[in-house]
Amino acid sequence: MDLNIILDTNVVLYFLAGRLRKPLPQANIYISVITEIELLSYPLLSVESESEINDFLADVTIVDLSKHIKQTTISLRRQYRLKLPDAIIVATASYLNAELLTNDSKLLNIPEISVSALHLKKEHE
Repeated sequence: MDLNIILDTNVVLYFLAGRLRKPLPQANIYISVITEIELLSYPLLSVESESEINDFLADVTIVDLSKHIKQTTISLRRQYRLKLPDAIIVATASYLNAELLTNDSKLLNIPEISVSALHLKKEHE
């Protein structure tokens, strides 16, 4: 597989909830360590949900912070005034030369990376 994608936290949550209209593309799938932290640190996380998240995490590659990602994060925060987790995820996408899948409208307009939104199922689907 030559296609690399990185999933924003919101996309992972939609995926786990079965809300994506289409399956995730066949690709090398990455997430930032920030997404892992966000997923597992929800205070009301049930045992079942935590298990489902850990099963998902076992099937993707989690990217830790490197010096390059930290420097790019700083630059992106200054330029676009992004929240720290968003800047880290975008910097990780840039580092991996991966397409970011997100439904965060602020991230869809960052020209330094390839980024796409996913269509969600309507509530009655």
